[in-house]
Amino acid sequence: MKKSRGTSNKATSAANKAINSADSHDDVSERIRMTLAAAIGEGALTPGTKILEEAIAEHFGVSRTVVRGALGVLESDHLLERKRNRGTFVAEPSIEQARNLFEARRRIESLLLEFVIARATPEQLNALEILADEEEQTHHHGDEKSKTVLSGKFHIVLAELAGNPVLTEMLAKIVARLSLVMSLYEEKRKDDCGADHHRMIVTALKAKDLIKARELMDHHLADIEGRVRLTEGHGDRNSFLSVLENFS
Repeated sequence: MKKSRGTSNKATSAANKAINSADSHDDVSERIRMTLAAAIGEGALTPGTKILEEAIAEHFGVSRTVVRGALGVLESDHLLERKRNRGTFVAEPSIEQARNLFEARRRIESLLLEFVIARATPEQLNALEILADEEEQTHHHGDEKSKTVLSGKFHIVLAELAGNPVLTEMLAKIVARLSLVMSLYEEKRKDDCGADHHRMIVTALKAKDLIKARELMDHHLADIEGRVRLTEGHGDRNSFLSVLENFS
């Protein structure tokens, strides 16, 4: 028996609504993921903070199923961790994980410099230099949030100039996880990521001096690593001190 045209149209309409609904949920899930990732990267959500699924669902106007989908992506990126019978929390990287992340970052950023010298255009390097200038001015006159955002942005933009999206994605995930490491283990807090270092790195890149660029990057990353104290209990101590600061 042939289906009537009306029945067919209704079925098509229902299918389209289902697809649009799925697309809408995907969009919201991505917004949730990006919101939480940004909050973690900027230090608003610190290691060990419990993620309140119900509050997120209410804020974004979606079901907790959609929220859990977003949280699952952040778990796979090691920014969140689920604890059995307790819920989901902002991840607390171990000392071994911290060391591995620092090592991986050094290797990737060194390789990226080689690709940037080979592939970046003069216009792109000029734009990177402008970003370094903006960052330096912000460190003198800007607010803390702007400083944090620009410090991380320089490294991601630099990676994009290398022309390898896979390496860029890898570095972005490492930098995000290292923000948690700094929150837990940074001994002497500093509000910049070496804006003057960034400027010197760009100068070496424009001169196509790979050896100098790598030397400057190594010094820059060593400076960042030198701010943390990767010893047992230091992360717990920092977490406890932050509680005292908030309530005293």
